[in-house]
Amino acid sequence: MTELELEEGFYLLPRGTLPSLVVCLEMTERPPPRHCRPPDGVSLRHVHQPDLDWYRALFTKVGEPWVWYGRRLLTDDRLRAVIHDPKIEVRVVEHHGSPEGLMELDFRKDGEVELAYFGLADALIGSGAGRWLMEEAITQAFHAPIRRFWVHTCNWDHKAALAFYQRSGFKPYRFALDLDPDPRLTGVLPRSAGPHAPIIEAG
Repeated sequence: MTELELEEGFYLLPRGTLPSLVVCLEMTERPPPRHCRPPDGVSLRHVHQPDLDWYRALFTKVGEPWVWYGRRLLTDDRLRAVIHDPKIEVRVVEHHGSPEGLMELDFRKDGEVELAYFGLADALIGSGAGRWLMEEAITQAFHAPIRRFWVHTCNWDHKAALAFYQRSGFKPYRFALDLDPDPRLTGVLPRSAGPHAPIIEAG
């Protein structure tokens, strides 16, 4: 099929961009608690006012395989303003002292909480740590009365992410399309990031 033969309803996107089909999900009440234990040697630590280099290293370790790049676009001042905000809670998952996961909760809007970032590095994927970490996230989010707890995922996330969020109690409520310059072509991410997301060269 050539570009001129595209069926009605198909849209050609600019080369050099990375389209993300985003699914927004929410829960409006706390689901029944699940009794989950972390794997051996795994713990969760709240990091107050994280060091910027430390945060960026963790963000890269957890998110680079899934083409996370939003926080890598921020200057030092802008990043500091976000992660040092008292209504942003950054927690690190540690495995025998090594940072292997990130959970970030955003309490800045009254009555709701966003699960801004949630992920594990390769060492813990499939270990059961994700289910335990989600229970921790839900507990923290509903510590005080809120109207909703929400998160979004996209087609470049782990293939099991959407089903995992739904099993955890989130319900999809909206689609969105994010279209940015491919961060692997602009130098924000290495070209090796997200090998499951094809690179379409600009031209």
